Amino acid sequence: MKESDYEEAVVNFYEGLYAFGYSLTRNEHDASELTQETFYRLLTRGGIIRDASKIKSWLFTTLYRIFLAWERRRTSLPHFEISTVENELAPVTAEQMDVLLEDAVRDSLLQLEERYRAPLMLFYLNDHSYEEIARILAVPIGTVMSRLSRGKALLRQRLTRRAIETVANGKITHLQGELDSASRAL
Repeated sequence: MKESDYEEAVVNFYEGLYAFGYSLTRNEHDASELTQETFYRLLTRGGIIRDASKIKSWLFTTLYRIFLAWERRRTSLPHFEISTVENELAPVTAEQMDVLLEDAVRDSLLQLEERYRAPLMLFYLNDHSYEEIARILAVPIGTVMSRLSRGKALLRQRLTRRAIETVANGKITHLQGELDSASRAL
């Protein structure tokens, strides 16, 4: 692979790959690691890609396979309770909390199971066709269509529930404010 082709792939696909990695891992650090490992493999093994139009699919497929390998390794490692490693965790900054709280769609999407989240991310955020998604996830195209349909339904339910909770919380807060004002007036 020529250096110019590699640089073009990074410019064109980095954001989409990172977003897909984040949707799988739900972690910025792991998403960055997945994306970097994917581009490393493109750099070292990119010569096997004969058709330049296949680079996008190759990158997303490779990222997904790396993720699956990581998950297999994680299952064989011991689990630690958070209270035992609490002092080793990085604190969550206010900026990170703001980003998480402001994006209801992303939050709801990240709550979906990976089997629904991955096709939704690939289709809506990375503009992959059903056929490309089927190849990337190594599932039949009918499964892709089914998971997209079910994933959209689940996402709608979560967003509706979240909107209702937000409205209800807003009304409660408003009513509490009115009660506080009224009690002060008495």
